[in-house]
Amino acid sequence: MASLFKKKTVDDVIKEQSKELRGTQRQITRDRSALEKQEKQMEAEIRKMAKSGNKEACKILAKQLVQLRKQKNRTYAVSSKVTSMSTQTKVMNSQMKMAGAMASTAKTMQAVNKKMDPQKTLKTMQDFQKENMKMDMTEDMINDTLDEIFDDSGDEEESQDIVNQVLDEIGIEISGKMVRAPAAGRSLPSAASSKQATISDDEIERQLRALGVD
Repeated sequence: MASLFKKKTVDDVIKEQSKELRGTQRQITRDRSALEKQEKQMEAEIRKMAKSGNKEACKILAKQLVQLRKQKNRTYAVSSKVTSMSTQTKVMNSQMKMAGAMASTAKTMQAVNKKMDPQKTLKTMQDFQKENMKMDMTEDMINDTLDEIFDDSGDEEESQDIVNQVLDEIGIEISGKMVRAPAAGRSLPSAASSKQATISDDEIERQLRALGVD
């Protein structure tokens, strides 16, 4: 029962009006179809009277046909007007909703502006920028210090110099070893030559230990 006395909203009124306009549009279409049917029948009747030579009947029917066509054309004008009314109603409803949304947004913006302190917000942003710059500077200083502590760019060069010195002292050249390497298919070295190779390796290790290279 409460729903029967409920106040209609704008959307409810617009829906009802749109429904009525659609019904009117359908009725106009039906009336136009009926007039077009009568128009065809009248044209056929006029042709029939003309064939029979009844000029007076042709004139009367012709006047009626003119009035009928005028009435049919009026249905197009009415239909166009109904369509325009329906469109205007929808546009007005959209504008009302947009105005309501703008009003609600304006109230929200007013509430936010009341609570927001521009000076405080500006100071907060400046403080953030300042602290961020400090952090970047500190990070750069730490990275530079770590680079200086762990910089081993000269270690590799120094190690290579030591290796070259050791190889020079024991008379070994890598290219020479590759030239003297035995070819495939040759006989295996004798036991004496194997022993001499073992002695040479021991000598190399001894000299390396003497230079402090493990």
